Amino acid sequence: MTATRADVPTWDEVARSHGRFIYSVAYRLAGNHSDAQDLTQDVLLRVRRGLKTYQPGNLEGWLARITTNAFLDETRKRKRRPTVALPDEPDRVLQGAPAADVDAASRDLPDHLQRLLGDLAPEYRAPVVLKDVLGFSYEEIADQLGVPIGTVRSRIHRGRSKLREALVR
Repeated sequence: MTATRADVPTWDEVARSHGRFIYSVAYRLAGNHSDAQDLTQDVLLRVRRGLKTYQPGNLEGWLARITTNAFLDETRKRKRRPTVALPDEPDRVLQGAPAADVDAASRDLPDHLQRLLGDLAPEYRAPVVLKDVLGFSYEEIADQLGVPIGTVRSRIHRGRSKLREALVR
């Protein structure tokens, strides 16, 4: 059976039915609510542009690939630009209650594991999240990241080793 343009979801359908999925992937990769929100917005913009060339198939795989690529692009950009210093009195900065979507995304992984994931270098974090949190196959991850399957396996192995070492400390 051949897919038709009628099989392609609209941007509104993707945003409504898969927005939480995109945010969850973004949160796992970015490690905090603010960056995950920014990443989710970037992904939804990329989805809007990419729907005209989308070939119906594994929509969540396509969305996870866009999210991962957007995360890696942002990580590369941050390496090139300077970081912003903390305010003079960081203790005076008030923290609000987490938003409902943050609370939902953080229920799946304990805070200490999410922090440890956030400490992993992006080249290890992305494949570990895609494999161990989202359950993608090695082949799907290799396709999403555009690297050989052996590289995926070694990065997952190294990422898991680094997580293990951090848990033992």
